Amino acid sequence: MGSPWKPILLLSVISGLSDLAWAVAARPISYATVLRMKADSSPSLLNPRARPRQQPDGGLAASPDWPVFASHPHPALSLLGSQEDYRSEESEEFGPVFIQEPDDVIFPLDSGDNKVVMHCEARGNPPPAYSWYMNGSQVDTRAGFRYRLVKGNLIITNASESTDFGTYQCRAENTFGVVLSRDAHLQFAYIGAFSAKTRGGVSVREGQGVVLMCTPPPHSPEIIYSWVFNEFPSFVAEDSRRFISQMTGNLYVSKVQPSDVGSYICLLKNTATNTRVLSPPTPLTLRTDGVMGEYEPKIEVHFPTSVLAARGVTVRLECFALGNPVPTITWRKLNGNIPKKARLRKSQAVLEIPNIQLEDSGTYECKAENPRGGTAFKGHLQVYTLPQWVRMINDTQLDSGEKLQWECKATGRPRPTYRWLRNGLPLTSQGRMEIVNGELSINKLQPVDSGMYQCVAENKYGTIYSNAELKILASAPIFVTNPVRVIATLGKDVSIECKPRASPKPRITWKRVDRKIQPSKRMMLLRNNTLRIVNASRADEGDYVCRAENQLGWAEMTATLWVKEAMRVELSPSRVEVTVGESVVLSCKAAHDTSLDVTFQWLFNHKPIGFQQGSGHFEYIHTVRAKLSTVDLMIRSILLKHAGKYGCRAQTSADTVSAESELLVRGPPGPPGVVIVEEITETTATLSWTRGLDNHSPISTYHLQARSPFSLGWQTVKTDPEPVTGNLESAMAVELNPWVEYEFRVVASNAIGTGDPSAPSRGVRTKEAVPSVAPVNVSGGNGRRHELVISWEPVSEEFQNGEGFGYIVAFRANGTRGWKEKMVTSADSTTYKYRDETFPPLTPFEVKVGVYNNKGDGPFSPVVVIHSAEGEPREAPSDVKAYAISASQIRVTWRPPNPGPGRPKGYEVSYWKAADKEDSGWKQRTTKNETALVLGGLEGNSQYVVSVKGFNSIGQGPASTTVVAKTRKAPPVQPPGNLLWIQEGNNVSLSWEPVKAKENESDVIGYMVLLKQEGRGHNQVTRTINPSTTLTLPEGGTYVIEVRVLSEGGEGAVSSQIRLVTSSGVRAKSGEAKEHLAWPALLLVLLVPSASW
Repeated sequence: MGSPWKPILLLSVISGLSDLAWAVAARPISYATVLRMKADSSPSLLNPRARPRQQPDGGLAASPDWPVFASHPHPALSLLGSQEDYRSEESEEFGPVFIQEPDDVIFPLDSGDNKVVMHCEARGNPPPAYSWYMNGSQVDTRAGFRYRLVKGNLIITNASESTDFGTYQCRAENTFGVVLSRDAHLQFAYIGAFSAKTRGGVSVREGQGVVLMCTPPPHSPEIIYSWVFNEFPSFVAEDSRRFISQMTGNLYVSKVQPSDVGSYICLLKNTATNTRVLSPPTPLTLRTDGVMGEYEPKIEVHFPTSVLAARGVTVRLECFALGNPVPTITWRKLNGNIPKKARLRKSQAVLEIPNIQLEDSGTYECKAENPRGGTAFKGHLQVYTLPQWVRMINDTQLDSGEKLQWECKATGRPRPTYRWLRNGLPLTSQGRMEIVNGELSINKLQPVDSGMYQCVAENKYGTIYSNAELKILASAPIFVTNPVRVIATLGKDVSIECKPRASPKPRITWKRVDRKIQPSKRMMLLRNNTLRIVNASRADEGDYVCRAENQLGWAEMTATLWVKEAMRVELSPSRVEVTVGESVVLSCKAAHDTSLDVTFQWLFNHKPIGFQQGSGHFEYIHTVRAKLSTVDLMIRSILLKHAGKYGCRAQTSADTVSAESELLVRGPPGPPGVVIVEEITETTATLSWTRGLDNHSPISTYHLQARSPFSLGWQTVKTDPEPVTGNLESAMAVELNPWVEYEFRVVASNAIGTGDPSAPSRGVRTKEAVPSVAPVNVSGGNGRRHELVISWEPVSEEFQNGEGFGYIVAFRANGTRGWKEKMVTSADSTTYKYRDETFPPLTPFEVKVGVYNNKGDGPFSPVVVIHSAEGEPREAPSDVKAYAISASQIRVTWRPPNPGPGRPKGYEVSYWKAADKEDSGWKQRTTKNETALVLGGLEGNSQYVVSVKGFNSIGQGPASTTVVAKTRKAPPVQPPGNLLWIQEGNNVSLSWEPVKAKENESDVIGYMVLLKQEGRGHNQVTRTINPSTTLTLPEGGTYVIEVRVLSEGGEGAVSSQIRLVTSSGVRAKSGEAKEHLAWPALLLVLLVPSASW
């Protein structure tokens, strides 16, 4: 099966090559740059551990974020050149680069596959050859069959721990050098069997501590310990009394109990192979010579005195003690706090610290305590880190004779040391080479210095490699692009570059028309071999030849210089003022040589405008005419942020010319500056602020706004002066409420509109004042007899004006002079009740409610008249009667009490069986002031006791005298049977057997016949005292007939249904009537089970 990542990799490579071709078409690049790009891209796709490659200077430039509007497409010459560069890249040779380095392997000895594979793969041109080293000695893959090389992978057949355990390293080599991989460790996973020898029993006193030894067999790598109690799979549960150490494997019981007696088996599980082995059982018994008394704790198992841990792992520190009573384990970190991420496991016997970091290092202490004493253990936790690269070396190409300077740097704890390898062999400082820690320098490079270099950083916990290739260049001069065309602008300076590829650096000479160019004021030779012509004229047109020569050869490049008229650019209007929301058009015209292509770019405040960003405000229109190209920029729905300088940049291959226009945008003012509360009183606040931007339209007015916990958002407040004109920077907010916390802000307005508000001021509270708002909706009534109930709507906190707010309730009986005043101290109170046994019900009182706070008394509400309570009903209903209307219903009637105070608002009927007590009965209330009620759900043929009492909102009145009523017997349970019917025309004659009531049933007083048409809501009910009747069918359709018995106790059971199907308008002829039985299954007669209706 093919690897699933190969199609993705292929698409990625194709995409990368496409991007490469586009980039090369846009800008010439050096041969070395393309080579480095290829070398970098592959390992990053295949393996994140591939060595980094540093891109040389002059690499590909990123594509611009802003579009450039060209009047003609780019010429195809650049694309052709990039394709040639790409083809040359394919043939570039380079040293080996690891794609995959070997990893540590744990190989199960009991595996069915006896082959171990150590992976290694490198790329290079030519392809590299491989060899392997084990424990520093080369592995001979040609002798015997146990070792084979498949590509770069080492395959070990019939691997064994005695011959193959150790450290492995892969070596990749081609003509450019040798690189060594990182070390990989091969170890073998196994677990031996326990000795079959029977283990001796352990006998202890009850209350004594005990340690059951596991004594594991040889194993590799780590194993997990657990214990079985008596038989598998009954495992020992760990708690504060029992602990299984993952360090020793032993089972620790701090205090033995009788329930612990039994057989114990140590179970081991290999984490690599999942293999399990069981030890022989260890019996645990109790001695009979007494119970162990209390004793102080003894720490039996603990973490080492020095613990080493790699950063990022999870550390588990064990601590468990024997003792009676069972000891409690606590932890602390000396000279610091235990990390918050730490967790206590196994009843605090294990301190677990996940993702350990350097700051977690320190001395940790566990303490075991019980009432008999305590003991402690301390150990030091030290965190180490593997080396990690901070700076790596990268592939480098230098000319012969130059100096190489490389530096690699890594972090780690302990601090890493460095060594250097060239082609797999160690380097030392000698001759032209100097090595100082992670720095390598080689003076006066020679071709023999070429090769693969490795900087190795290591401490005692790990080793890392940084690889790079050094190439010493030696080649005759060559020009990638030849000839070249250079276009200059008349009257301006022009530079003609000469950049051959050569090593060592060549000597450069310039000539024109077979004459060597001598430097002058007009023609200067720069240090980078560029020929610079000052104030170019038509006479300077022609061919210029650059000759490059070194000891390996020479080459010439011809540059043709054309001098064109200067381009002129005009941007209009040069300055424009608009208002927010309007639109404007800026027109950029460029007059240029017709032989040259021109491109345009618009800039806003010297940054390119993004026409494809979806803002919708910018639009451009491009027009081309003879010698004149025009690009218009339309700015729609202008915002304040669009104000600034707009630039138009026109560019040809000869020169670049720019023009600029200024756009001023008039709009609403910007937000005012910081608002400061200068002074605060009970109802005013003096504010000051700083002016904001007027956005080219003078500020006319300011509006002050306030927000409090009681307002719906920000509200405009009244001011002094009114209005606040635009030349002011302070004003007073008036008519505020005392003792309210406010925030203030300021909004500016001009002829264009109102701007954004300022930032809110700090919150301030107005000073306290006497309350000025009285309660409203003062009313009352209800209450119990002799009570005056007064209620009001509470005053909002917004209008309480200070602390200590309360109410003053004043009242007096009509016709009296003095007011009685009562203080209500709760600001949330809404009711006051006054009781006086001396005044009769419904006594009128004049009432008013005032307010007060710590500053003084406020106003009273208007006086209202409130009557005292009339009280609960005082008389019982009279003339109570109760009589049965069916087996389950009794009707109760009564006469209301005489009119007067305590009028009932309704009545409550209590009823209970005569044989029971009143407490076990039921109650039912009238919905309104009715004087009759039907009691339902009663038992048939039973006596009930009934009484009636009135009630109102105050309470209940006295109960009436009781009356007794007996429900009727239950209706017959037997339904009418043997139904017979005869149909003649639209008439149906129906008869049935009479129903005879049993002794415990109500007498039959008649029958009820139901005729209903299916699909219609119309039902026809006929009552008769005889066991027969005649029905008339109104029209055609399907009809259902049912018969139910009627008795004094109510309706009885329903008969079986008769279903008739008739056609509309069809009637039976006279003398053709037929007789049918109700039970036969005939075509038009259907019997169905009876249903309730």
